[in-house]
Amino acid sequence: MYKKILVATDGTKLSRKAVEAASALAVEFDAVLTIVRVVPPYQKTFFDGSSVLSIKEMTAIEKEWEDKAQASLNQLLKTTVAKHISVNTVVTKSSNVSDALLKVAKKSKADLIVMASHGRGGIKRVLIGSETLQVLTHSEIPVLVIR
Repeated sequence: MYKKILVATDGTKLSRKAVEAASALAVEFDAVLTIVRVVPPYQKTFFDGSSVLSIKEMTAIEKEWEDKAQASLNQLLKTTVAKHISVNTVVTKSSNVSDALLKVAKKSKADLIVMASHGRGGIKRVLIGSETLQVLTHSEIPVLVIR
């Protein structure tokens, strides 16, 4: 049924549940699993392009964030490879998580996206937003939400 499954993780306990569910599906369907972590770019101040850090320092900070994200994916890779499934990891940089996930899904030709939802409602959802809701709204492929 599903041959290429993409799962999003942000390192939280809930997102690890999504990775476990996606791994189980990958085993069941003999699918390739792609685990994605989106890291933000370094935020400049609100003054049009000004920053207290140099470009070199900002680049070093972004590189550190990417390295930490890849290290967390490598830990997940160990547990998923033990299940004898084919796994890819992707670290991508974007200020818009949902757009980044949809782009990776399209590029990897995923036919299912698995992600966690923290289940925020009311004012928290308005203030914090919901990446899961954005993916659900804009995805052209099925999305499995884990809570």
